Amino acid sequence: MLVEGSTERKVLPTFLSKWLNPHLPERVGIDPVKVKGLKDLLKKADLYLHGRNANKIIGVIGLLDLYGFDEIKQENRSKNEYYEYASSKITKDVSNDKFRMFFAVHETEAWLLCKPDLFPPDIKRELSKYSPPEDVDFDEPPAKLLKRLYREKLKKTYGKTIDGFDLFKNLDPIIAHNKCPYLAKMLDDMLSMAQAALSE
Repeated sequence: MLVEGSTERKVLPTFLSKWLNPHLPERVGIDPVKVKGLKDLLKKADLYLHGRNANKIIGVIGLLDLYGFDEIKQENRSKNEYYEYASSKITKDVSNDKFRMFFAVHETEAWLLCKPDLFPPDIKRELSKYSPPEDVDFDEPPAKLLKRLYREKLKKTYGKTIDGFDLFKNLDPIIAHNKCPYLAKMLDDMLSMAQAALSE
């Protein structure tokens, strides 16, 4: 899995495995690899898809935050249109059946917002105003929202790698799947790829 940040590298293997492995006849591993932007993602996708261990890989998944992604011209598209346009273009550029491109809308922290009970009471009350989670948008994306709420309500700093890690440990991927359609699309596609590979 090609990801942008340290938080994703730290939390996603466990979080995604909790979704995938109960549905599979045998466990699969997720290896997060940090990338710096689209060019690096394309380079590393090619490396893993055509490298010496390519036959051992079920698939290569690209996952970038939609917030801040401006490497493909947007041309006044809606969130959904831009998601589809950018993911289709990158998938076409990689041109390999084992590759899938996804975006966290608008950041992976959006998935945490689907379960306000994860947070202290003062923040939980505030988060009840933000639904659905993937609609927390470019004006104040999820990580910025959490930073503001932690500062205002708890008088402390929200740490993506520390607080985010603890929150993701307690997030049920089934709840996130049910409340975050863009995440659900990625989870379902990853599951289909793994099921197909393991049935061969």
